Amino acid sequence: MQDSQPKPSRRGFFFGAAATGAAAAAIVTLPGVPAPQTALQEAKPAPEKGGGYSLSEHVKRYYKTARI
Repeated sequence: MQDSQPKPSRRGFFFGAAATGAAAAAIVTLPGVPAPQTALQEAKPAPEKGGGYSLSEHVKRYYKTARI
């Protein structure tokens, strides 16, 4: 029995990866396209006696997704 599709080659994989990287670099460097603004939050100062755990939003999101 003969396969109708050829096996993917390593050369094709690297060619695709290079093309994807080049396209991403071109998109980032396009003139006139505003860069997305991210909201930067100031980091809270570290506690003096250790115990720096705090229940932040990203921790709450993780707990929500980790539920079974």
